[in-house]
Amino acid sequence: MSGLRPVTVITGASAGIGVALARVFARNGYELALVARRKDRLFALADEIAASGAKRPLVIAADLAKPGCARTIADALTAAGAEPQYIVNNAGFGLVGTAASRDRNEQLEMIDLNIRALTDLSLAFIDSLARHRGGLLNVGSMAGFLPGPGMAVYYATKAYVISLSEALHSELAPRGVRVTVVCPGPVPSEFAARAGIKNGSLAPGILTKSAEQVAEEGYRGLMRGQRLVVPGAFNRLVTVLIRLVPHSILLSAVDRRQSRRRSAQGT
Repeated sequence: MSGLRPVTVITGASAGIGVALARVFARNGYELALVARRKDRLFALADEIAASGAKRPLVIAADLAKPGCARTIADALTAAGAEPQYIVNNAGFGLVGTAASRDRNEQLEMIDLNIRALTDLSLAFIDSLARHRGGLLNVGSMAGFLPGPGMAVYYATKAYVISLSEALHSELAPRGVRVTVVCPGPVPSEFAARAGIKNGSLAPGILTKSAEQVAEEGYRGLMRGQRLVVPGAFNRLVTVLIRLVPHSILLSAVDRRQSRRRSAQGT
């Protein structure tokens, strides 16, 4: 036993799905450590959660796109007498536009955040997760099941998240560590604005789920030990159909969709 108290670490906890996940875990009695760059938003969320009667979350302001994020978080937790029971890797962003037209450094930053930081945090605390019979909840995307012309690097990062999470689900099960990847479709949030997606061009409404719905289904799936969670019955059906459609057809369909979006947005 380490003598450190267990907490749930949630990255990207300053907006959208991250905020919703923080509320769900707090509502179910877990002490939180909130991680993001925007300290003011983290403190506001911590105030809200404390006002609800839950234990006040720890706040860790960190830029996860920079190397050493796991060490930064570990040091902050140790100083507070805590260690992870659950790691929720929610931080990430996307960019609309062809890979050749987007800034290369910005796309590499996306890889740093969506892949490198997620991998670092998924592996750094396995002993702690096992001690507390906890787990990992990684936030993927339905985009990870598809080729992604028009958002090539983003789609590729989410394919990686799904592949890594499913493998860790198998590898860590003997140690009692649950690993779940939740793959939402479109979610109205700041993610769309950051990606360059204008209002009205997100996706068909039938695919869209709220951040709260995604957080609830992801949480329940993790607690049940599910390998993969796709929020929404229609979205689950779509992911099944994707596996049956020839790859060349999917490639053309995504390409047309993204081309129409760029045309509508004048990009």
